[in-house]
Amino acid sequence: MSDDETPEELAGQPVISFATVSDCEAWFAEHHSDHRGFWLKIGKVGAAETVSYPEALEVALCHGWIDGQKRGYDETYWLQRFTPRGPRSKWSQTNRDKAEALIKSGRMRPTGQAQVDAAKADGRWAAAYAGQKSATVPDDLAAALAADPQARAFFETLNGANRYAILYRVHDA
Repeated sequence: MSDDETPEELAGQPVISFATVSDCEAWFAEHHSDHRGFWLKIGKVGAAETVSYPEALEVALCHGWIDGQKRGYDETYWLQRFTPRGPRSKWSQTNRDKAEALIKSGRMRPTGQAQVDAAKADGRWAAAYAGQKSATVPDDLAAALAADPQARAFFETLNGANRYAILYRVHDA
Protein backbone atom coordinates (compact mmCIF):
# COMPACT_ATOMS: atom_id res chain seq x y z
CA MET A 1 0.00 0.00 0.00
CA SER A 2 1.19 3.51 -0.69
CA ASP A 3 1.56 6.14 2.02
CA ASP A 4 -1.70 7.84 1.02
CA GLU A 5 -3.73 4.65 1.43
CA THR A 6 -4.95 3.55 4.82
CA PRO A 7 -5.84 -0.04 5.71
CA GLU A 8 -9.48 1.03 5.28
CA GLU A 9 -8.99 2.09 1.65
CA LEU A 10 -7.00 0.72 -1.26
CA ALA A 11 -6.79 2.20 -4.76
CA GLY A 12 -9.64 4.55 -3.92
CA GLN A 13 -11.98 1.79 -2.80
CA PRO A 14 -12.88 0.82 0.75
CA VAL A 15 -11.63 -2.31 2.47
CA ILE A 16 -14.63 -4.06 4.02
CA SER A 17 -14.94 -7.18 6.14
CA PHE A 18 -18.09 -9.18 6.84
CA ALA A 19 -18.28 -11.56 9.79
CA THR A 20 -21.15 -13.55 8.27
CA VAL A 21 -22.85 -14.26 4.97
CA SER A 22 -25.90 -12.42 6.32
CA ASP A 23 -23.78 -9.30 6.84
CA CYS A 24 -22.47 -9.61 3.28
CA GLU A 25 -25.98 -10.09 1.87
CA ALA A 26 -27.26 -7.07 3.82
CA TRP A 27 -24.47 -4.87 2.44
CA PHE A 28 -25.15 -5.93 -1.14
CA ALA A 29 -28.91 -5.48 -0.70
CA GLU A 30 -28.30 -1.89 0.37
CA HIS A 31 -25.35 -0.89 -1.84
CA HIS A 32 -25.39 -3.02 -5.02
CA SER A 33 -26.63 -0.14 -7.17
CA ASP A 34 -24.83 2.83 -5.59
CA HIS A 35 -21.29 1.58 -5.07
CA ARG A 36 -18.33 1.31 -7.48
CA GLY A 37 -16.63 -1.55 -5.70
CA PHE A 38 -14.67 -2.57 -2.65
CA TRP A 39 -11.92 -4.83 -1.36
CA LEU A 40 -13.20 -7.68 0.79
CA LYS A 41 -10.95 -8.56 3.72
CA ILE A 42 -10.97 -12.34 4.13
CA GLY A 43 -9.45 -14.10 7.11
CA LYS A 44 -6.69 -16.65 6.75
CA VAL A 45 -6.55 -19.69 9.02
CA GLY A 46 -6.44 -18.50 12.62
CA ALA A 47 -7.89 -15.05 11.89
CA ALA A 48 -11.17 -13.73 13.22
CA GLU A 49 -14.17 -15.28 11.47
CA THR A 50 -15.04 -13.63 8.15
CA VAL A 51 -17.22 -14.50 5.20
CA SER A 52 -15.31 -16.86 2.88
CA TYR A 53 -14.39 -16.07 -0.70
CA PRO A 54 -16.83 -18.66 -2.17
CA GLU A 55 -19.66 -17.32 0.02
CA ALA A 56 -18.94 -13.73 -0.97
CA LEU A 57 -18.70 -14.63 -4.66
CA GLU A 58 -22.14 -16.24 -4.60
CA VAL A 59 -23.65 -13.16 -2.95
CA ALA A 60 -21.89 -10.89 -5.46
CA LEU A 61 -23.14 -12.89 -8.45
CA CYS A 62 -26.68 -12.74 -7.05
CA HIS A 63 -26.48 -8.93 -7.19
CA GLY A 64 -24.79 -8.62 -10.59
CA TRP A 65 -21.27 -8.09 -9.27
CA ILE A 66 -18.03 -9.89 -10.08
CA ASP A 67 -14.80 -10.73 -8.32
CA GLY A 68 -11.53 -9.36 -9.59
CA GLN A 69 -8.00 -8.94 -8.36
CA LYS A 70 -6.74 -10.86 -5.32
CA ARG A 71 -4.14 -9.18 -3.14
CA GLY A 72 -2.22 -9.75 0.07
CA TYR A 73 -3.11 -7.65 3.09
CA ASP A 74 -1.22 -8.78 6.19
CA GLU A 75 -0.31 -11.94 8.07
CA THR A 76 -3.93 -12.75 8.96
CA TYR A 77 -6.01 -11.44 6.04
CA TRP A 78 -6.02 -11.23 2.25
CA LEU A 79 -8.11 -9.04 -0.05
CA GLN A 80 -10.45 -9.83 -2.93
CA ARG A 81 -11.81 -7.02 -5.08
CA PHE A 82 -15.50 -6.95 -6.01
CA THR A 83 -17.10 -4.56 -8.51
CA PRO A 84 -20.38 -4.26 -10.39
CA ARG A 85 -20.27 -6.33 -13.57
CA GLY A 86 -19.77 -4.08 -16.59
CA PRO A 87 -21.85 -4.24 -19.78
CA ARG A 88 -19.08 -6.03 -21.71
CA SER A 89 -17.77 -8.13 -18.83
CA LYS A 90 -16.83 -11.63 -19.91
CA TRP A 91 -18.27 -14.63 -18.08
CA SER A 92 -16.20 -17.60 -16.98
CA GLN A 93 -17.79 -21.02 -17.32
CA THR A 94 -17.33 -21.40 -13.56
CA ASN A 95 -19.30 -18.25 -12.74
CA ARG A 96 -21.88 -19.07 -15.39
CA ASP A 97 -22.42 -22.46 -13.71
CA LYS A 98 -22.63 -20.79 -10.28
CA ALA A 99 -25.18 -18.29 -11.59
CA GLU A 100 -27.30 -21.09 -13.03
CA ALA A 101 -27.24 -22.87 -9.66
CA LEU A 102 -28.18 -19.63 -7.87
CA ILE A 103 -31.11 -19.16 -10.25
CA LYS A 104 -32.30 -22.74 -9.68
CA SER A 105 -32.06 -22.32 -5.90
CA GLY A 106 -34.06 -19.08 -6.00
CA ARG A 107 -31.23 -16.94 -4.63
CA MET A 108 -30.60 -14.81 -7.73
CA ARG A 109 -31.70 -11.18 -7.28
CA PRO A 110 -33.19 -9.02 -10.05
CA THR A 111 -29.91 -7.15 -10.67
CA GLY A 112 -28.01 -10.41 -11.00
CA GLN A 113 -30.69 -11.87 -13.27
CA ALA A 114 -30.49 -8.74 -15.43
CA GLN A 115 -26.76 -9.38 -15.93
CA VAL A 116 -27.43 -13.00 -16.88
CA ASP A 117 -30.18 -11.97 -19.31
CA ALA A 118 -27.96 -9.32 -20.92
CA ALA A 119 -25.12 -11.83 -21.33
CA LYS A 120 -27.49 -14.35 -22.93
CA ALA A 121 -28.85 -11.68 -25.29
CA ASP A 122 -25.46 -10.43 -26.50
CA GLY A 123 -23.64 -13.77 -26.69
CA ARG A 124 -21.33 -13.42 -23.68
CA TRP A 125 -23.15 -16.27 -21.89
CA ALA A 126 -22.52 -18.76 -24.70
CA ALA A 127 -18.94 -17.48 -25.11
CA ALA A 128 -17.99 -18.09 -21.46
CA TYR A 129 -14.35 -19.05 -21.15
CA ALA A 130 -12.98 -22.15 -19.46
CA GLY A 131 -10.99 -21.82 -16.27
CA GLN A 132 -7.33 -22.73 -16.04
CA LYS A 133 -8.06 -26.26 -14.81
CA SER A 134 -10.46 -27.10 -17.63
CA ALA A 135 -9.03 -25.16 -20.57
CA THR A 136 -8.12 -27.30 -23.57
CA VAL A 137 -5.99 -26.63 -26.62
CA PRO A 138 -8.32 -25.86 -29.55
CA ASP A 139 -8.00 -28.09 -32.61
CA ASP A 140 -6.56 -25.36 -34.83
CA LEU A 141 -3.83 -24.50 -32.31
CA ALA A 142 -3.07 -28.19 -31.76
CA ALA A 143 -2.68 -28.64 -35.53
CA ALA A 144 -0.42 -25.58 -35.78
CA LEU A 145 1.75 -26.85 -32.91
CA ALA A 146 1.92 -30.32 -34.49
CA ALA A 147 3.12 -28.73 -37.74
CA ASP A 148 5.87 -26.73 -36.01
CA PRO A 149 8.09 -28.84 -33.72
CA GLN A 150 9.93 -25.79 -32.38
CA ALA A 151 6.68 -24.05 -31.41
CA ARG A 152 5.35 -27.28 -29.90
CA ALA A 153 8.53 -27.77 -27.86
CA PHE A 154 8.29 -24.22 -26.55
CA PHE A 155 4.57 -24.57 -25.73
CA GLU A 156 5.33 -27.74 -23.75
CA THR A 157 7.85 -25.85 -21.58
CA LEU A 158 5.21 -23.37 -20.37
CA ASN A 159 3.89 -23.65 -16.84
CA GLY A 160 0.14 -23.89 -16.29
CA ALA A 161 -0.40 -20.16 -15.79
CA ASN A 162 1.47 -19.16 -18.95
CA ARG A 163 -0.13 -21.92 -21.00
CA TYR A 164 -3.55 -20.75 -19.80
CA ALA A 165 -2.69 -17.13 -20.65
CA ILE A 166 -2.19 -18.23 -24.26
CA LEU A 167 -5.29 -20.44 -24.34
CA TYR A 168 -7.42 -17.65 -22.88
CA ARG A 169 -6.24 -15.20 -25.53
CA VAL A 170 -6.87 -17.72 -28.31
CA HIS A 171 -10.38 -18.28 -26.96
CA ASP A 172 -10.93 -14.54 -26.65
CA ALA A 173 -9.71 -13.74 -30.17
